[in-house]
Amino acid sequence: MSDARTILEKLRRGDRPTEAELYWFAEGLACGTVSDAQAGAFAMAVCTHGLGSDGRVQLTNAMTETGQRLKWRLDGPVVDKHSTGGVGDCVSLILAPALAACGAFVPMISGRGLGHTGGTLDKLEAIPGYNTDVHPDDFQDIVADVGCAIVGASADIAPADKRLYAVRDVTGTVDSIDLITASILSKKMASGLEALILDVKTGSGAFMAEPGAALDLAQALVGTAQGAGCMTSALVSDMNQPLAASAGNALEIIEVMEVLTGSGDALDQNLAKLTIALGGELLALGGLAADAADGEGRIRGAIERGDAASVFGDMVAELGGPADFVERWPDRLPAARVMLDIHPSAAGQIAAVDTRMLGEIVVRLGGGRMRAKDRIDLTVGLSDIARLGETVDNSRPLARIHAATEEAGRAVAADLRKAFTLSDGVVEVPPLIVERIG
Repeated sequence: MSDARTILEKLRRGDRPTEAELYWFAEGLACGTVSDAQAGAFAMAVCTHGLGSDGRVQLTNAMTETGQRLKWRLDGPVVDKHSTGGVGDCVSLILAPALAACGAFVPMISGRGLGHTGGTLDKLEAIPGYNTDVHPDDFQDIVADVGCAIVGASADIAPADKRLYAVRDVTGTVDSIDLITASILSKKMASGLEALILDVKTGSGAFMAEPGAALDLAQALVGTAQGAGCMTSALVSDMNQPLAASAGNALEIIEVMEVLTGSGDALDQNLAKLTIALGGELLALGGLAADAADGEGRIRGAIERGDAASVFGDMVAELGGPADFVERWPDRLPAARVMLDIHPSAAGQIAAVDTRMLGEIVVRLGGGRMRAKDRIDLTVGLSDIARLGETVDNSRPLARIHAATEEAGRAVAADLRKAFTLSDGVVEVPPLIVERIG
């Protein structure tokens, strides 16, 4: 018979708990027999000593089993994608409908923004009427009918993770690879997936800023997911600049719609390029493409033909949004009251971007949250963000600020300038995809 004290003593000594002990502890987190103090001690001990690769798989499976595990009977593979978070990263909103248009089913359970990174659910709620809180039965029906649905997690999905995540946030153990891995994958495994693609960010806007740390996390995630029985691979991608040219909830929906509706050169920008690369990998994992290159062609075709936009429109309508959103999206999205173009003090090329600072500016404008219960302004943020290697001057601003008031916009202008390093020499732009794992 297991008990919290015995498990914690083993961890403190650097010994690895048994599989049965990890299952007991996960169940204790979910049902409340493990106290907050014991949960915090567990998180700190795992952060200090680690669980090893087998322990990561066991903890992930244990946390998955504490709640509902979705089961599917569909005529195509059930797949999903997860990003470790960044600035201007709205890939999910393009990728889910594109995958569905290619024959996959995508039950995407997403989260809200916290800190400098944006949240998929917050972005979707910029669409009037879109409801991210649906009953699990309705969620399954919409996935079956439309091919995809992007919603929030119900209380029945991996409840042990919700408890442990809250404890990690206040005990300084958020950056433990073992705990990150179990947290991400327990929710994904509970979704009943057959295949998963992971987008692990590295760079100035990523939680894992150093490439080595991002690579370690990617390897841990892929190994653990495969050990738990899910076909998985990962791309380590660059976050040394925002992925899209906008950061902010309604502003990123505009970026999404420009890709889905083929506006301008949107398909040639980093947002679409990474979406297509991730989708190609996932279609190959799910057996809907011969290889990643074939999958990329299928994803691009679904976007170019408008099939992905059609699926996106169906999803929006099924989840309470306007039935004509795809046709009339410029009229449907809320806009900020004030827009300010911020120019550099001198002309030059963008040599470096403090991407995290840009995300924090969005939060200061009211477009993000530092605490889970913070209310946010869906209209504010940054658009037209200058890219690495681009020349900025009196005619080309660093970015456009969207703010609730002119005072709020002016208050962040100085920090916006500080976020960009300019050069008059040749600027080397890092590759968008740094590494493939799996």
